[in-house]
Amino acid sequence: MDTSVRSTQRLLGQWVPHVQGTVGVGLTLETLPAGGESPRLVSVPFVEHGPLRAHEVPGPVEAAFGGFLDGTQTSRVLVHDKGVPLVHGVAAAVIRERRDRRLVTWRRDVLRHAALYAPRVLVPKLWDRMVASGLEVIDTSGRMGADDAGVNADGAHPAALAERARRCVELRRERLERELAEAWCDAEQAPLCIDGGIGGSARVATALTSVGVVKRHSTLYGGAEIIPLLAELAPGERTPVFRLAPPSRTPVLSWYLRLRDASGREPTWGLVRLEIADADAEAVPGRADEVSRWVLAERAPLSLPDPHWAETAYGVRDCKELLRAIM
Repeated sequence: MDTSVRSTQRLLGQWVPHVQGTVGVGLTLETLPAGGESPRLVSVPFVEHGPLRAHEVPGPVEAAFGGFLDGTQTSRVLVHDKGVPLVHGVAAAVIRERRDRRLVTWRRDVLRHAALYAPRVLVPKLWDRMVASGLEVIDTSGRMGADDAGVNADGAHPAALAERARRCVELRRERLERELAEAWCDAEQAPLCIDGGIGGSARVATALTSVGVVKRHSTLYGGAEIIPLLAELAPGERTPVFRLAPPSRTPVLSWYLRLRDASGREPTWGLVRLEIADADAEAVPGRADEVSRWVLAERAPLSLPDPHWAETAYGVRDCKELLRAIM
């Protein structure tokens, strides 16, 4: 059935005629202010021993990536039923393959999922009607983590319910990205540039073809001692490699790489953190330099006018533009 925002909005207008729907299609929850993750420093074990210093990446850059993966999401509150937000969420992901110096959609396959998100325990009668219509409805009232007790029949703050729905859409997007990444690892030999970390999938995190590129740095790994090094890191230089092994994720090797001159800017501008599969300690320095050369090669062409152009590969921007067109 038609799962577009307008169509779903019309259906809700029939099911809950006693309430006023959101004017137009409303702002997406992704664009509204959110608490976000508090900045923090985390100590990690370094794999490359010796003094904590910058390592200049040797040799010429090499455009080795065969594909680029990214995903996106949009979540909109369509109506509040007695204070309970009903959220329309769309998640999508795509791999753009480099073929004859052009970017094309890998296997012509864009994964897209649209559904209505609501806490079943708070809208039991409406829930049955929504399900009976054939529209896919995702229950947001269940537990979402070890510290989350879920939503009970006593209700919750409307903003908290909307945030839970947004998080559910985010989890769906991550699932789509994981499916595509695993499919690439099973079928292709060329390296894949993944926008974000790779530890969420054991198959992806252990594949030699997977390279995660993290652009956000709310959490800085290496403790307080790494801050002066990051502040002075020059373009084409990297930090020593460290190992990340957070709970419920596959361990990976990681390091920071400076892509562009950050003189006069804040220390994380033009900075990315790379993730690759764990490897033998003796092979780590050479592997880190090799992957760094791949990432440095993607500095051109520029990803303008993307606001994060200093850290974004053009192939990833191409994914974003395609997904924006179909959302």
